[in-house]
Amino acid sequence: MSTKATSDPTIFIIFGGTGDLNARKLAPALYNLFLDGWMPKKFSIIGTGRTKMSDEEFRTKLLEDINQFSRSGKAEKEKWDEFIKNVYYQVSDAKDAETYKEFGKRIDAHNAEWKAKANVIYYLAVAPEFFPIITTNIAKAKLAEDKKRVRIVIEKPFGHDLESAQELNKLISSLYDDCQIYLIDHYLGKETVQNIMAFRFANSILEPIWNRNFIEHVQISVTEQLGVQDRGPYYEGSGALRDMIQNHLLQLLCFVAMEAPNSFNAEELRNRKVDVLKAMRKFTPEDVRTSAVRGQYGPGWIQGEEVPGYRQETKVDPNSNTETFAAIKFFVDNWRWHGVPFYVRTGKRMHQSASTITIQFKDVPHLVFPAEATDSWQQNRLIISIQPEMSIRLQVQAKRPGIDMVLNTVDMVFDYKGTYTNEAPEAYETLLLDTMAGDQTLFMRGDQVEAAWDLIMPILKTWEGKKSLSFPNYSADSWGPEVAEALIARDGFHWFTLPVNGNKKAKH
Repeated sequence: MSTKATSDPTIFIIFGGTGDLNARKLAPALYNLFLDGWMPKKFSIIGTGRTKMSDEEFRTKLLEDINQFSRSGKAEKEKWDEFIKNVYYQVSDAKDAETYKEFGKRIDAHNAEWKAKANVIYYLAVAPEFFPIITTNIAKAKLAEDKKRVRIVIEKPFGHDLESAQELNKLISSLYDDCQIYLIDHYLGKETVQNIMAFRFANSILEPIWNRNFIEHVQISVTEQLGVQDRGPYYEGSGALRDMIQNHLLQLLCFVAMEAPNSFNAEELRNRKVDVLKAMRKFTPEDVRTSAVRGQYGPGWIQGEEVPGYRQETKVDPNSNTETFAAIKFFVDNWRWHGVPFYVRTGKRMHQSASTITIQFKDVPHLVFPAEATDSWQQNRLIISIQPEMSIRLQVQAKRPGIDMVLNTVDMVFDYKGTYTNEAPEAYETLLLDTMAGDQTLFMRGDQVEAAWDLIMPILKTWEGKKSLSFPNYSADSWGPEVAEALIARDGFHWFTLPVNGNKKAKH
């Protein structure tokens, strides 16, 4: 959440430099930061991997990637030529400790050329099994001795379960200081997610009603139209609970439920998020049965195209027990939120790709209007749309124009596109800039990751230990399995969706 660029020389060393994450996200983000003037004057980007290629071949590949994936469109030659002279490639086997000496030589060469000590950022854009190997070899090669200037960025998933997360935490904490460790979750870099804090803590009218006395329930929904596509082998070992709820959705829940921090300080903000996770009610086996449901998509049609079911996807077990949908009812057992249910859901091959947070307020205590005036009566809702629309809308009741007293639901909307002309940065741009500036506010901390794993482990163990006999239980282009509707309907509620086409009213 930096407000200014760092002027310190910076070296990015990207493990997995030839991989998909660098192609789609990291390289375009770094290039856009350069275009917008956020990169330091002296910087170097070093991609590394086992694939043999020259600097020129690597630069050519990055140009193709940026032309395809950058929000700024195809690179202009003059700007690209200026950027690319700072980009290099180094062949390296992450398992070979000897090859890390070459990184030390490159760092020393840049420091000598720039006549200044550079910040060094090691970005682990690799499979999770390489996290222990790379972090250990960097430390062994004494490439992270400068605690103030060296940072390690680690992608999710951080661990496969609580035990593996604790082991990885223990290892990395023994090698690096906390100030060097950046556990990244790209959802935290999204513009609207950051705006949750601004919206909550910069407006005095919200704090008096942001509690159990006025809020009836909260919904957090992240749905995707896409299936697993070529990620079958990864997803078979993950599932929706690990892939989305343990990190993304619990992060969003923390932003909604956290107490006001004493200051806008990284550790203070992260402490308040950990407080939420520690206050969340633990699941018993009976709770899992009544408060957590799962689903797996079958074949269907999406936008006129026939799509396969999960079990027919590439390299997926034809009898797979992996969930592609999960919905859970959480409770935060503290003074502010006692008794308020937090419903979260996520799924693939859903009717719509959208990420929304809906806060439903309690009904008015006494309805003074006649029945005919309130046919379309609806409780007040605050809807925070993260994607694809970026907006915050408050739904209230107002009189419809005319002689009769008829009430209608109307929206008071803050829409990014309608309010601002400049384009919002991509999440990775924000997070990479924060890494350069040494700002850990939007990054997870080890104890936070462990607390999230601890919360969902009873659900994971229950689901993995009992095969679902109903899979597949929802078709592509639907809103998920019927059991998800039953989960929330038992409490007298229903799932909300915000139409992507810009219609004002949220629908079921």
